[in-house]
Amino acid sequence: MDSIQQLQAAEKALSPIFSGIDAQVKQNLKRVLDAFRVHRVGVHHFAGVTGYGHDDLGRETLDRVFAEVMGAEAAAVRVQFVSGTHAIACALYGVLRPGDEMLAVAGPPYDTLEEVIGLRGSGQGSLMDFGVTYRQLPLANTGTIDWQALASAVTEKTRLALIQRSCGYSWRPSLSISDIEKIVKIIKGQNPQTVCFVDNCYGEFIEEREPPAVGADLIAGSLIKNPGGTIVPSGGYIAGRADLVEAAACRLTAPGIGSSGGATFDCNRLLMQGLFLAPQMVGEAMKGNHLTGYVFDKLGYPVNPPPMAPRRDVIQAIQLGTPEKLIAFCRAIQQHSPVGSYLDPVPAPMPGYESQLVMAGGTFIDGSTSEFSADGPLREPYIVFCQGGTHWTHVAIALEAAIEVIGKKD
Repeated sequence: MDSIQQLQAAEKALSPIFSGIDAQVKQNLKRVLDAFRVHRVGVHHFAGVTGYGHDDLGRETLDRVFAEVMGAEAAAVRVQFVSGTHAIACALYGVLRPGDEMLAVAGPPYDTLEEVIGLRGSGQGSLMDFGVTYRQLPLANTGTIDWQALASAVTEKTRLALIQRSCGYSWRPSLSISDIEKIVKIIKGQNPQTVCFVDNCYGEFIEEREPPAVGADLIAGSLIKNPGGTIVPSGGYIAGRADLVEAAACRLTAPGIGSSGGATFDCNRLLMQGLFLAPQMVGEAMKGNHLTGYVFDKLGYPVNPPPMAPRRDVIQAIQLGTPEKLIAFCRAIQQHSPVGSYLDPVPAPMPGYESQLVMAGGTFIDGSTSEFSADGPLREPYIVFCQGGTHWTHVAIALEAAIEVIGKKD
């Protein structure tokens, strides 16, 4: 069976799942439309301001819309956030103080947070440099949350629990909303004052509720992932309890300024339109993930999540086994990207990452993993992580080439 026939068979097998994703997109889009209507979004909100960014009606309205969509008290959606990691770092620095403990409940954090916490590097003002202690709960042997350990893990010093929703570069199941709800209840049962903070990257609009709706105190993420709808040029967001959102905003700007500053540089329309498009874009990415997982599972490669399993983020991991196959896979994706198809991905160091990375991402927004990208660290067992996809048919076209160059598992 050639690559085209394999994909046709996958599309037929996945048809019921695709239909279910469309139904979920409709529910999430309704949630967004309801928020736009409640807050009376109009064309006058598209105008931006310059300078300090004071009295930006569009930005203030977007914050309220975003908070409602996320089920939160407040939100700060800002182009000044460089990345999701930057938004997460502002949230951590906003909440934590010297002597506090931060507890990671889902194993090790994503690579780019290691230097923020202080697990790598020194002298750059990490949390550990400022006297914040760190502890992490290893995952259970099954790769899931160690519920038994979590039941007694929180102490009176545990100021913040880090809940990383997506698997990141780990071979583990990403967390569902019901998982997050259970984690929050267990943590609050031990210490109601512990702030439950969710790294929400890659998870927005995967389900019909977001973490604040199930008790999370604070979340953060990137706008060049799910909630930017693939058209927002840069930025990130924080959402949750109003006091915690303001504390995080004070780390982005300065105490006394907080969420009141930050010019939007005529991006308000893109920010709002991106949020409107986000449910549909996430749905397409989920379909592309299912397709990728299905065909490479049939070729004999270990995949995470399994091909027919419900999606919990927009990442599909494939364990390719060799550096040559990892590079060849990324090369095939790059060659079928709309931008920079002539470029050849090669392993290289990347700021914030411990290992060399090979990355394919011919995207209109630089680094926009919601558009369609594939990357992986050059370390055993040589896993490629496929993310995003503005329409699943683009993913299918790229997969035809990837199947041809990778072939069946040896």
